[in-house]
Amino acid sequence: MVWLVGALVALVLAAAIIRPHGLPEVAVAAPAALIVVGLGAVTPTEALEEVRALGPTVAFLAAILVLAHLADANGVFTWTASVLRRGSRGRPKRLLGLAFAACAITTAVLSLDATVVLLTPAILATATRMGVSPRPVNYAAAHLANSASTLLPVSNLTNLLAFSATGLGFLHFASLMALPWFVAIAVEFVVFRLFFARDLAAPPQPAPPSTPGRLAPPPRWALTVLGLTLLGFALSGIIGVAPVWIAVAGVALLGLPALKEGRTRPRSMLAAADPYFAVFVLALGILVAPLTTGEVGDWVGGLLPHSESFTALLVTASIAAIAANLVNNLPATLLMIGALGPGAPTGLLLAMLIGVNLGPNLTYTGSLATLLWRRVGTRCGQPPSLNTFTMLGLISTPPTIVGAVAALWLAL
Repeated sequence: MVWLVGALVALVLAAAIIRPHGLPEVAVAAPAALIVVGLGAVTPTEALEEVRALGPTVAFLAAILVLAHLADANGVFTWTASVLRRGSRGRPKRLLGLAFAACAITTAVLSLDATVVLLTPAILATATRMGVSPRPVNYAAAHLANSASTLLPVSNLTNLLAFSATGLGFLHFASLMALPWFVAIAVEFVVFRLFFARDLAAPPQPAPPSTPGRLAPPPRWALTVLGLTLLGFALSGIIGVAPVWIAVAGVALLGLPALKEGRTRPRSMLAAADPYFAVFVLALGILVAPLTTGEVGDWVGGLLPHSESFTALLVTASIAAIAANLVNNLPATLLMIGALGPGAPTGLLLAMLIGVNLGPNLTYTGSLATLLWRRVGTRCGQPPSLNTFTMLGLISTPPTIVGAVAALWLAL
């Protein structure tokens, strides 16, 4: 039975990568979950319990995705692009630094999906208008969508899945992950400056004559709402309000004016929530459940340490990174949480997040965000190179994981 479930997980992930006939991920995941339940690997009661457990997390993710869409509809990313263009002063190295900052902040506050889907086209257009090579900022968007997603519980679905298991509050989680987040970004930046030295040294080509030179006005209302929403997340544990309701309030404050002024439509907001992906996550949770509680989970659990020493944290992060590249970071997170078991040391859970978040920079299949970035880059006329992505990942991923784990050990 374990081998059959493993084969179904592999089939679902392959379908998510290939997307035959353009079908959404859920088109294969939902039938696979029903097969697992039908074969008795998961009882209907256990499946419903899995859905109940994942439901609040998935609802929160949907709200964050809508919030990111509304930020875009209110001109946040257009304004960001103009700030990058003006602030870089035609210098590729300055553009890379500003792009790193924009990607890191966007990933941390609005999740890695916002960086991939909304910010990547903006920074690629900025590089093109400046007449500089878009390669450094293009790959920076992909890497920081993963590497910069460790700071807040809202930054990544993997964080949301593990957040409740840590038993930490929002601010406590952020305080422990702040140093690892900063170190990972700093290591990535050094690697990028060296790896893309030739692109960054090339003189800019003449910009198109139609390129606007003035700075777009800041969307003050949208930026204020985003700031208040982030503050609400930080205070949610203190005031006793679930973070999902803070996100819903942010959606209402941005969405009602945007709907009234015609900047978005209800259908666009529903599409931004990505209900197909929400069902995919729930189906994947049911599908992976027999592995986390069965022989595979026991085997992985036997490999994991139980202390919070630096070596133990590094081993946990390394196993998580390997698992993410083998089966994708979403099922790897579910598997690792089950293998660590209830009452796992907080440090091991956070080290696991470093592994499943930073590890996917090694391969295309490591995270769904990277797969989505490939499609976005191709659509924007900058299709990524497998050789470049792999070589860059081999150089950057090990030191970022080691550096982030060392920072986590110090923070603990």
